[in-house]
Amino acid sequence: MPTSDSQAGEMKSAVITWRDYVLPPLHPEGPGFVAIFALASLVLYWIWTPLGLVGLALTIWCFYFFRDPDRVTPTRAGLVVSPADGVVQLIGPASPPLELGIGTEPLTRVSVFMSVFDCHVNRAPIAGAIIKDEYTPGKFINATMDKASEDNERQSLVIRTSDGRDFAVVQIAGLVARRIRCDVREGQHLLTGQRFGMIRFGSRLDVYLPKGIAPLVAVGQKAVAGETVLADMASSENQRDGEVR
Repeated sequence: MPTSDSQAGEMKSAVITWRDYVLPPLHPEGPGFVAIFALASLVLYWIWTPLGLVGLALTIWCFYFFRDPDRVTPTRAGLVVSPADGVVQLIGPASPPLELGIGTEPLTRVSVFMSVFDCHVNRAPIAGAIIKDEYTPGKFINATMDKASEDNERQSLVIRTSDGRDFAVVQIAGLVARRIRCDVREGQHLLTGQRFGMIRFGSRLDVYLPKGIAPLVAVGQKAVAGETVLADMASSENQRDGEVR
């Protein structure tokens, strides 16, 4: 069956080339850090060649840490996508941060942990208006620990969907992370999968689902920001189980 020009254009734009893997676009914070790492590598190389090679490896790592590739986000209404690349670390009931003012009743929390090798650009899990944004200073304990949700430095957002349901998404600093960047504010409207910030270096994102919505991912599953479906507001499926195979 022949395709129209517009269909052909859409198909062509979805093709992944080698450049997408080798030279992905960088987050605006990236070039400065890459330049610092590169300059340090030159100095180390001048001191002792093996040190320069180590510096080169770290410079390459820094480049890929700040990568900001495009993602193909499912656009069907009601889908909740992962806000971060990483591993689904925790799933279970937890009270949302008090500073958000959405109550203390436990909600289902899905936590995605980002290692220093994951892309750290964060994306909106659901479309809606930001009705609350709150920064909370805190500690920098290991982000894989459950108590990191309460003790660590964090930036929290409440996103209200068009049907009036509230989702909380929380950027949590980790053991190595020392800076949370959030580029959106209260009153703005986000699209599902839209970039809204990042954390460096290594951290975690928590999503609190409204009551009655079950997560469709399992602990240990690899999630891709803006693409992996965490939940479906239109689904009556129970929480999924998973096992390593």
